Amino acid sequence: MFLKNFWYVAAWDNELGEKPLGRTILNEPVVLFRGSGGKAVAMEDKCPHRRVPLSMGKVVEGGLLQCHYHGLRFDSTGACVRIPGQDAIPDTARVKTYPVVERYRWIWLWMGDPALADPATSPDYHYLDSPDWGAKGTYIHVKANWQLIVDNLLDLTHLAFVHESTIGNAAVAENAEVRVKRTPGGVLVTRWMIDKPAPPTYVKAGGFTGNVDRWQFIDFLPPAYLRLSVGATPTGTGAPEGKFVDGINMRNLNAITPETETTSHYFWAQAHDFDVRNETLTNMIFEQVKIAFLEDKDVFEAQQRMIDADTTESQVDIHADAGGIQARRILARLHEDEHASRQAAE
Repeated sequence: MFLKNFWYVAAWDNELGEKPLGRTILNEPVVLFRGSGGKAVAMEDKCPHRRVPLSMGKVVEGGLLQCHYHGLRFDSTGACVRIPGQDAIPDTARVKTYPVVERYRWIWLWMGDPALADPATSPDYHYLDSPDWGAKGTYIHVKANWQLIVDNLLDLTHLAFVHESTIGNAAVAENAEVRVKRTPGGVLVTRWMIDKPAPPTYVKAGGFTGNVDRWQFIDFLPPAYLRLSVGATPTGTGAPEGKFVDGINMRNLNAITPETETTSHYFWAQAHDFDVRNETLTNMIFEQVKIAFLEDKDVFEAQQRMIDADTTESQVDIHADAGGIQARRILARLHEDEHASRQAAE
């Protein structure tokens, strides 16, 4: 069961080129392409004639999508506008379409009731295309349930053990000051590590030679958007009081889109607001975080294999799980609300 009445990231903008892109979203096969005027289009990835995936076809003149099998052509509304060898086009020769928004270098889809698809409700990821930030991102396909990724990002104590060579050290797990609170739309987890050694990536990015005051603010919005504000300043320069002296300030930006119950599309980026035109710096920070995220991918997929083999659902919660538990409660309530709305409409 997936939440339908939300925006989901389906692709990076540069993934939509000359060829249509096929991608399964919430168990539904979707084809994405650029139609007339280069506008992003999303429709069901199935020709109504003989069910061949339209993503096997090509985009032709006028921004029409042509089926690979018999050459039927469809416009951006999903209507068939040409059938080779015949003039009459059946009314049923139509493909389901989805509302699309192209924003912050991402292609967003609305999989639920089109009447509720308000572009203004897509979360703010302006860091991705702001000239005030240096940002770089990518896509990872993960063979694991999307909620495992959400849990991971809301509990950063794992950095001390999974990411020792890059963004983690013991300070993340030991004696950190952690608070979890509900926000109007989701959950905010704050973590302070005062007077602790900087992890390797921070030393490379900020040139720290002594201990730092480090922060992690994790902002969760349902279904699976997580924006992390992370950084550090030399110890004693006033970061906990709101001062920022000789430090580094970054954003880790995540959007997780369910593919199926056991696979996920993971879109993420790393951004920094210092030396933003330095591509070497941007690439270095990105590559460091990429190493960490591929380590996370191994963990997620190992978890999923164990879950698939052991259906008892037995697990023990610890203090570090507080943010993830709050997020799951919000998601459960949203599922109940959406289910009730569907039943009322039937």
